Amino acid sequence: MNQNPRTRISIVVIGHANSGKSTTTGHLIFKCGGVDKKTIDKYEKEATEQGKPSLKYAWVLDNLKAEREKGMTIDISLWRFESPNFDFTVIDAPGHRDFIKNMITGTTQADAALLVVDSSHGGFEAGMARDGQTREHSLLAFTLGVKQIVVAVNKMDEVNYSEKRFEEVKGELSNHLKKVGFKISKVSFVPISGWEGDNIVDSSRNMVWYEGPTLLEALDNLNAPARPNDKPLRIPIQDVYKIGGIGTVPVGRVEAGRIRPGITAQFAPSGIKAEVKSVEVHHECVPEVGAGNNVGFNVKNVSVKDVRRGEVASNADEDPACGVSSFEAQIIVMNHPGKITKGYCPVIDCHTAHVACKFLDIRDRMDRRTGKIIESNPESIQNGDAAMVTLEPTKPLCVETFSDFPALGRFVIRDMRQTVAVGIIKATTKYNELSE
Repeated sequence: MNQNPRTRISIVVIGHANSGKSTTTGHLIFKCGGVDKKTIDKYEKEATEQGKPSLKYAWVLDNLKAEREKGMTIDISLWRFESPNFDFTVIDAPGHRDFIKNMITGTTQADAALLVVDSSHGGFEAGMARDGQTREHSLLAFTLGVKQIVVAVNKMDEVNYSEKRFEEVKGELSNHLKKVGFKISKVSFVPISGWEGDNIVDSSRNMVWYEGPTLLEALDNLNAPARPNDKPLRIPIQDVYKIGGIGTVPVGRVEAGRIRPGITAQFAPSGIKAEVKSVEVHHECVPEVGAGNNVGFNVKNVSVKDVRRGEVASNADEDPACGVSSFEAQIIVMNHPGKITKGYCPVIDCHTAHVACKFLDIRDRMDRRTGKIIESNPESIQNGDAAMVTLEPTKPLCVETFSDFPALGRFVIRDMRQTVAVGIIKATTKYNELSE
């Protein structure tokens, strides 16, 4: 590791189930020094014994036992690798529909996305079907603020490294990503084989027709994100661990500000305060951590049951975070089978929180492209509509306005196991502020 601090970038790996996300990422990490050959050999032996030899690289990431037996990635694993310019933290997000909540948590923490698509006949089409995760994940990623994306067109070995098939997949995907809002001129499409290793780090001899960057080069060409280090501290909590000999350690990504030992952390919406004893990044103690880093910090005299996923840590002495009784948001309805009216109470995923919220008011229906008001106080809204709405959480929730803290001000509305709408928060009514 270099002595001078290098720029860290978090990438979330998204895509349809079985598109080869874990295998591709595992291979990338193996090639870039995150995992030694001995470990890969051990995984290969275990995978072969279980009759799944093709999963050896995926096992680098899927090292939770339950996942191995199912062959799926359930929680979010964090791994690292280096490119010439950056230190990457990889968030491997699950692709099976049942696990979309975990995928949202991973995506809210990412600076960029690596979208892995299966180029095999039938495989690509399944991901692009109406309920396919290639569609849903790319839309969610954009809405949740991930504006940089690299596309790995995977399993090229299964289509005989066909240029025609690559162009076909690229064409259809370009149209979809353009509709979602990505700038296609900035998107790299790299034909790879996650299993064979083609174009992951070294250019493939099997695809001499392709003259673009390898996957590692495409990731190395990403722009370093601007970090809001000068804002008040905000860390949405992803998990809380009890570590023997240390104590309670909440874990999350620093979305704004800096954390260091000695400050008093305040958790919202619970209001619990505790002194921060130590701070670590990738299991190394550090004196201070700025925005953009995944961090674990040990807090004094707090039980592991007192703090949970979905809370937000801040500095008690500098504009601390607090819960909201309601918030105003601009939403776009994308995928609701009927009409949305006042009283509707779906689940909202915002940063790492997952809370049911009730529609108190639907104020204006707007043109989603121009923002012009089409109708005030509409009875209902439906697919394709944009609207200003007031939402009330059914249990304590901490969110912020999108303009102050983007990562804590964008959300997804889910119902019936699908994303029905997406939104950004325009104003909040904090607890103990009287609503107008």
